[in-house]
Amino acid sequence: MANSTTKPVSAATLLRQKLESGSFILAPGVYDGFSARIALSVGFDALYMTGAGTTASMHGQADLGIATLNDMRANAEMIANLSPSVPLIADADTGYGGPIMVARTTEQYARSGVAAFHIEDQVQTKRCGHLGGKILVDTPTFVSRIRAAVQARQRIGSDIVVIARTDALQKYGYDESLARLRAARDAGADVGFLEGVRSKEEARRIIKDLAPWPMLLNMVEHGATPTISAAEAQEMGFKIMIVPFAALAPAYTAIKQGLERLKQTGLPGTGSELTPQALFRVCGLDESVRIDEAAGGSNFEGGVDLPK
Repeated sequence: MANSTTKPVSAATLLRQKLESGSFILAPGVYDGFSARIALSVGFDALYMTGAGTTASMHGQADLGIATLNDMRANAEMIANLSPSVPLIADADTGYGGPIMVARTTEQYARSGVAAFHIEDQVQTKRCGHLGGKILVDTPTFVSRIRAAVQARQRIGSDIVVIARTDALQKYGYDESLARLRAARDAGADVGFLEGVRSKEEARRIIKDLAPWPMLLNMVEHGATPTISAAEAQEMGFKIMIVPFAALAPAYTAIKQGLERLKQTGLPGTGSELTPQALFRVCGLDESVRIDEAAGGSNFEGGVDLPK
């Protein structure tokens, strides 16, 4: 008799279960494998792949719609599969085209292990939501993007969570933004996302006006949105809070300081605890050693630590 196996629950299903249970989800922004590994080691229950961070790390460019679907999907797949039980929420920009491309984006993200993604109503040549001068598509075009994502999810039988983001607040104001989110909700979006919330009062208002639909808060410090802590966001009624620059901003500060020190002194001056072994252990060194040993390999019989 063949052994029966239990299929593991997907990250998308886990995220849906969290949302349905009323849990609050705090997801730090990560942009590459190393930042994701660090966030996982700290113990976060979800991660967010920032499009701005992906563009900066992969291309050294600003968040101006430069990263393609293939760029974003490849990065998301790598991050999502570092720890498949930790849901990854990923930026999907505008969906990268009309309904056919949005459907393809949905399918590729779902098959890559992504748990949720957000699609916005900017034009294809988009920019970061916290930059000025954004240009938007009309509401029917935005809704067609959301509907295409929802229908694609249903066709492939995926639980991937579809998040509808509107950037209309800056140019068209609150009422238009609310109308766009209501239309996206009616088209089947699972979560709403009002980009660039301008005050705590406005944050509370959007929760009230769209209740009980789950809402996401994008906490970009020093951007359009005032500083709101995770505890405050939860108290307001948000179900998800993403912090896109959670890894990118500290990385900039630390890397710049370290390189300036190297240029001035000729030495990086890192702490003695930051050995190659310690850094590689963040990236799964010990697990790799165990895999080799379990398979009968002998590559690590002498260990990896240097003799003292």
